[in-house]
Amino acid sequence: MEVRTALSRSGGSLADPGSVAYMFSRKGIVIVNKAQDKTTVTEDDVLAAVLEAGAEDVNDHGETLEVVSEAGDLVAVRSALQAAGIDYESADVSFVPSTQVDLDAEAAGKVFRLIDALEDSDDVQNVYANYDVSDEVMELVEV
Repeated sequence: MEVRTALSRSGGSLADPGSVAYMFSRKGIVIVNKAQDKTTVTEDDVLAAVLEAGAEDVNDHGETLEVVSEAGDLVAVRSALQAAGIDYESADVSFVPSTQVDLDAEAAGKVFRLIDALEDSDDVQNVYANYDVSDEVMELVEV
């Protein structure tokens, strides 16, 4: 599906490059699996390892922990995890939304279709979004 067609079907419009950049912050994101070799890593273990390296936050996402830092502190955070003997799944710089918008089932369906169309386009390098969808709404949306 062409991007402009997906936009019009979803009630969106195309803006200039960077026009919504103010809604996002560039952050370092490190994902750590809780289950490691013969042990389980806790949020406290990770926090103790990365706090002095510049980590801002550690978020629990069920089976993984997400370590958030300034983009410039990403290497220090990775190194601190390694020094503590904690393996990480990925470490990348990403754009994190300043605020999130809650979506209902109808809006979530439109957003997911739009993101799929954007990701299928050869002209699009990355897609960042500021939506939040509850587990209940996710069950209603056909993805």
